[in-house]
Amino acid sequence: MMTTATAGEAGYARYAYRLRVSATALALLEAEWGKCRWVWNESVAMSRKVHKHNKATAAEKTTCGPAQLDKMLTGARQSMSWLREGASVPQQQTIRDFARSRAKALKDVKAKLPVKQRAGMPRHKRLKDSRPSLNYTQRGFRLKEGRLHLAGGIVLTVVWSRDLPCVPSSVRVYQDAVGHWYASFVVAAEVRPLPQTGAVIGIDWGVRETATTTSDAHDLPHAEHGRTAAQRLAKYQRQMARRRAPKGKAQTKGYREARRQAAKVSRKVARQRQDTGRKWAKQVVRDHDAIAVEDFRPKFLARTTMAGKAADAAIGATKRALIEMGRKHGRSVHLVDPAHTTMDCAHCGARAKHRLPLSERTYTCTACGVSSPRDKNSARVMLVRAGLDPASADLVSPARR
Repeated sequence: MMTTATAGEAGYARYAYRLRVSATALALLEAEWGKCRWVWNESVAMSRKVHKHNKATAAEKTTCGPAQLDKMLTGARQSMSWLREGASVPQQQTIRDFARSRAKALKDVKAKLPVKQRAGMPRHKRLKDSRPSLNYTQRGFRLKEGRLHLAGGIVLTVVWSRDLPCVPSSVRVYQDAVGHWYASFVVAAEVRPLPQTGAVIGIDWGVRETATTTSDAHDLPHAEHGRTAAQRLAKYQRQMARRRAPKGKAQTKGYREARRQAAKVSRKVARQRQDTGRKWAKQVVRDHDAIAVEDFRPKFLARTTMAGKAADAAIGATKRALIEMGRKHGRSVHLVDPAHTTMDCAHCGARAKHRLPLSERTYTCTACGVSSPRDKNSARVMLVRAGLDPASADLVSPARR
């Protein structure tokens, strides 16, 4: 099975910018978040109440969809002056976010997915555990003189690291684990075609090397950003363990500072992984017209002994960066089903009778006798399954042979 991601499916893109928040704006943002958090928690309570009623009364089923939640919000704003003082746009968007989260969880339940693979039902957001996140549609914000004006009289200074390509349709204002504020604008994605090269490439994901390709020059080695920062992160985690307050008591200043430092280290590692993946994806997209990539889902690795190294490889983030870069520049990205890719021979198509153990790094076909590195053979299998000529493995397309 294979799917293709093309430039026409791009739709929208996000542009994130750092915000400079004054003391006045910070107080207004926190107050707005308190109201949205109350709306979310009321939606959770209403959903649980409806579920309990349906369980007890099988004769008549009631629903808890966006329409019922909108009705609840309208009644609450009419009866509560403090809630009415907040802008209606982020509160309505909170209901939309809750409805999407609940619908995804119910879909996984109906699909009878294993419990570990299901999306959990929405839970209450506690003040000490949840970070502020406010969503505004086009009627809830405007850009004027380089500043972001939100509904409710909130004015924020944006650090414009780059220009927006067009007028944004929505914005999400949020705070990260370090305490910094950001604005993430949603804009229509634009396609910037690159010159044709006549070359194609197959990509296989792994743990020893993040990406093995049919071109030796485009292999992506494991950068090990997490391993480099492991000692610093462990230092702050030990400080958190020593300074943690007993259950039921407020955390100390020392604990909060250690947690902040640990968040800074984790954020830096995440940005390093993202930067490495984007740079590699740009190089691959620039040099090839078509890309056959394994549609690998690394979630199952979290339950294996390779969980730490697999997380440090950031395969999922790198694959997303490759797909988005291909859409942005009009390249064809073929997502190939990973089943049996390590058992098939890229030369003759024969399939091995037994699965190869991970310790065996060389693939030898029992039918034609061809021997090659295991990951290189899998990368060439991607080309075959994507419908690209196997001769393209040496960067020559059928059109230019």
